[in-house]
Amino acid sequence: MNRREPQRVMGVGLVLAAALAGAQIAPAPTPAPSVPTPGEVKRPPLTLEQLVQRAREQDARVEEAEAELRRLQALLRQARWAWFPKFETLVGAGGPLPEARNDGLGGPPTTEASLEGDLKFGRLGVTAFIQSNAVLPLYTFGKLKALEKAAEQGPVIGRALKARAQDEAGFQAAQAFFGYQLARSGLVQLEETAKRLEDAAKRLQEMLDEKSEQVSKMDLYKVGFFRKQLDARRVQAEQGRQFALAAIRLLAGVPPGEPVEVAEVELEPEGEVKSPALEEALALAERKRPELTGIAAGLIAREQEVFIRERSFYPDLGLAGFLSLRYTTSATPQRNPFAYDPYNEREVGVGLVARYTFDFPVKQAELDQARAELDKLKAQQRLLRAAIRLEVTKAHGELVAALERAQTLTQAERDARRWATAAMAAFDLGTTGTRDLVESFTALAQSSADRAQSWHDFQVAQAELARVTGTASRER
Repeated sequence: MNRREPQRVMGVGLVLAAALAGAQIAPAPTPAPSVPTPGEVKRPPLTLEQLVQRAREQDARVEEAEAELRRLQALLRQARWAWFPKFETLVGAGGPLPEARNDGLGGPPTTEASLEGDLKFGRLGVTAFIQSNAVLPLYTFGKLKALEKAAEQGPVIGRALKARAQDEAGFQAAQAFFGYQLARSGLVQLEETAKRLEDAAKRLQEMLDEKSEQVSKMDLYKVGFFRKQLDARRVQAEQGRQFALAAIRLLAGVPPGEPVEVAEVELEPEGEVKSPALEEALALAERKRPELTGIAAGLIAREQEVFIRERSFYPDLGLAGFLSLRYTTSATPQRNPFAYDPYNEREVGVGLVARYTFDFPVKQAELDQARAELDKLKAQQRLLRAAIRLEVTKAHGELVAALERAQTLTQAERDARRWATAAMAAFDLGTTGTRDLVESFTALAQSSADRAQSWHDFQVAQAELARVTGTASRER
């Protein structure tokens, strides 16, 4: 290697360092604080906790689950009032009715118009009536109590559905938040790299204009290549940031015209990070997973349904009451209790009754259906438990792998930084070639990107494990 070659290699190395690793080495620039315009309310940026909470409160799936919960609570109130008698009442009035007069004791008609078989109707009148009857259940062989117990499981199932919807919305909010942080940090790095590339290109052009032997047109072509690569990655990163913002706006319930600002955080958590043991995660999921709570409540409801179908072969005992009042203006009210009086009826009374239907084949078929539904739900419960254990095991394994990968790539980035520093020093001394410099800074750039991606994957895996174990906070 001649005396000019180390100088030329060092010039190329500086350009490649700016192109491949400048953004990862340099700290991110601090953005200037924005000043709100007069009349504009400056809103603080959304933190992860705020975004997750807003998603759990405003997500459409949560609202749907809340509406279903209210419906199930109304069904419970309906079941608790199932004993209340249903008064079947009929009220009416009509006419005209012909004259019907006698002595009020069931004797013969006293007016000619009261006789039938002719067209003499006499003084026409109208009639008004009210009829009502009801049955108050006294003993149903446990059917009413079983109905209320089954209905009590409805709100339990509704709250479980709501919790599941909240967990899904919260997890998606965490995904959007960390996706935004990954795209934002990438854009900051790309902007810093773009500035360094621009400065390097200007310096190379100046050196070429001065006829310097340290650089050549090939070096300028390399810088141009890296700048185009940078532009393509900037478009991709900006697209990812805009998509994450759109998801954040949707999950947080921000109106389309209102600006949204997201807090900037580092993807790598501070302090020592440990993943929970698999047995602990499985135990948490067994206790807190809302789907297991909901299906357990569903089993209770199905068991009560079977009980009701079994007791349908027994009658219902109750207290029945009836009322019948009718008055006609053109008919004489009868005072003789043995006289039939369809025009002026007055009847009221109560009595013990037994209500029963003799459709034995239908009742047996309904009982068989209820037992089959109970057995099917028991099988679904076993399948759900196995599926949840598998889901927790998968999420736990992904979290452990993501943590190990992130820690390993963090150490790899430190080693790559030391390698790049040593390669630059060797360039200064002229003891190494261009290939070693390019390899070192390429490794540094790749390791920095891999490190950011790995910590992003760890944060998402942590949120996923909280979802599948049911440990994510749902309501304040």
